[in-house]
Amino acid sequence: MINEPSVDALVRKLGTEQEPVSRYELCVVVAKRTRQIIEQMQSTGTSELPGKQKEIVLACNEVMSGKVKGAKD
Repeated sequence: MINEPSVDALVRKLGTEQEPVSRYELCVVVAKRTRQIIEQMQSTGTSELPGKQKEIVLACNEVMSGKVKGAKD
C-alpha cells in the first residue's frame, strides 16, 4: 500500500479546480506510466530502480512532481 503521496493529493495534483479527476482516471494514468517504466527497464536491461523503489511508486512520485499529466481523449 502506498501512503506517500496520498491518493487525495495525487487526485488534486492530476486535476484542476475546473476539471477534477476521478480516482479511476488517476489509476489509469499511474498504471500506464508504470507499464512504460517497466518496458523501459526491460529494453535497457535494468533490473532495479534506484533505492529499490517499485515502479508504481516512481509513477506516483512523477505524477506528484508534475512530470506526468493526464490526457483527455
